[in-house]
Amino acid sequence: MNAPPPAPSGGILNFNKPRGRTSFSVIGLVRKGTAVRRVGHAGTLDPMAEGVLLVCVGPAVRITEYLMDLPKVYRGTVHLGIETDTYDAEGKVVTTHDVNVSEAALREALAAFSGEIEQRPPAHSAIKIGGRPAYERARKGEEIELAPRKVTVHRLDLLRFEPPEVEIEVECSRGTYVRSLAHDLGQSLGCGAHLSALTRTRVGPFRLEDALDEAALEATFAGGTWPDVLQPIDCGLTQLPSLTVPIEDEKDLRHGQSARIDDEEALRAAGPLSDALQVRGYAEDGSLIGILRYDAATELWHPHKIFPVG
Repeated sequence: MNAPPPAPSGGILNFNKPRGRTSFSVIGLVRKGTAVRRVGHAGTLDPMAEGVLLVCVGPAVRITEYLMDLPKVYRGTVHLGIETDTYDAEGKVVTTHDVNVSEAALREALAAFSGEIEQRPPAHSAIKIGGRPAYERARKGEEIELAPRKVTVHRLDLLRFEPPEVEIEVECSRGTYVRSLAHDLGQSLGCGAHLSALTRTRVGPFRLEDALDEAALEATFAGGTWPDVLQPIDCGLTQLPSLTVPIEDEKDLRHGQSARIDDEEALRAAGPLSDALQVRGYAEDGSLIGILRYDAATELWHPHKIFPVG
């Protein structure tokens, strides 16, 4: 009897989450289809939203925090004139207003939300208050007002102006709520608004046009080819500089020991050395060793996260 093939060392699934599915349910789908228990996602999409959801399989769950820090791009439809308690189409209507907004006024309002801004998350969100998600308290009628937080809107474009609906494209940082952006835009225009549709089109280098839909993913499970659709772990770490580790230091790092790397050519490629600098460390054969962190005081490279070979 032939032994089963070795399991892949892990990877990133670029999944096109359909509207109506929860992000958590996707984890269950992937666990069942792959028989891998260590599965997580990098950045929740609300059930009403669709688009790129990055699912980490196996050791790739250890880079979730890095994936969540990647900039994200969304296309959203904002419905002017109607406010809801959740700031999106799934909530209860709070109030309605007449809409008398010009395209010029809308563009001016959008400009005010570009750059680093303070944004108050919606009460109906998964942010924990006293160990409980805020939405649980909000659904029970409790008055919830979350503290504003700083987020960065790198780009905010108007794609379509057909009042009462307008379509926008947003490139933003981690922690940005497009629902809050739609609500705040409505407040700024004096007519109220909510988010009626949302698609995440990109997370860092991962694009919607390259994402697998549910039918295609199920086909890979049925055919046993799902490992082929996983992207390598380091595809989610391209924001970090890279460092090729001399072979004499590779063994130490793979075994959890720090190393003093003196290869000047390799260090130049990694960029200016600074305390707590993090890099993708590669062996001379091109395989990923892991994430290494530099300690300026000792001039040593520490193994921050080390990944299995293969």
